[in-house]
Amino acid sequence: MNQSPRHNDLPLADYDHIPLRTLPTRITGLDENALGVLLSSEQQHGDRLPVKLVLEQRLQAVRDGAALSDNAASSMPEVSQSRSGSPVTPASSGPPINPPSQGDPTNPAQPR
Repeated sequence: MNQSPRHNDLPLADYDHIPLRTLPTRITGLDENALGVLLSSEQQHGDRLPVKLVLEQRLQAVRDGAALSDNAASSMPEVSQSRSGSPVTPASSGPPINPPSQGDPTNPAQPR
């Protein structure tokens, strides 16, 4: 049985969360070995045809002598770097919202 790489051993962090439309630019910095690891993982887990096609095409391009990019995989704007806490701060939050007058008996605007 073929041993599949573990998620933490993949050459791209959060590989499963990369949108398909940005995958071709994210993998331009990967060498033949790293692309093979991603392709093996994809075949064992997701087996998504569009993703496999992108990986196979890039792997073939690298084998044919395509240049590797320096920092294509370094930034992933769609995946938050800090997953703890809210990105909303008191400075960026909206104004306080008053409850509707019909739902709060202590509201002076509610008819009695």
